[in-house]
Amino acid sequence: MTPEFSRPHRLDRIGAGESTVAVEATADERAALARRFGLVALDRIAATYALRRDSVGVHARGRLSAAATQACVATGVPLPVTVDEEFELRFLPEPETDAEEIELDAGACDTVFYAGGTIDLGEAAAETLVLALDPFPRSSEAAQALKEAGVLSEEEAGPFGALAELKEKLKRGG
Repeated sequence: MTPEFSRPHRLDRIGAGESTVAVEATADERAALARRFGLVALDRIAATYALRRDSVGVHARGRLSAAATQACVATGVPLPVTVDEEFELRFLPEPETDAEEIELDAGACDTVFYAGGTIDLGEAAAETLVLALDPFPRSSEAAQALKEAGVLSEEEAGPFGALAELKEKLKRGG
């Protein structure tokens, strides 16, 4: 499957030093990404990469900027979101077999696997965006809408909520 926002970059174009590459999605690519990620809209997504080869793959650092609209999980209200953040990625060749384990350091940057002689900078930017977005966006009206729907807050549903309910029940003599 070809990603919606594909920007293949050939490995043989990355020399010994650092090279800079910028990618930006077209309107059609943004619309397709919005559908894939369940966004109301994706008005902009662009990334600038500083690429450097090393002994095992490609090290990339850069900046992602995006403007999107997410829907509140409780009300469906559109919420504008701006992403402007630095990232660090490591592109590594796909392991040859499923049995091979790759040890990743907990403090290491995100790893993106590639096959063949190219890395996909567009897909890497799209994946970086989705990781930067709030998975459960809430509008200012969300708490009230959830309460009206009978959904308990974390405080009410957790152990302290149960204790508060028990305390209230004991006060009433029940």
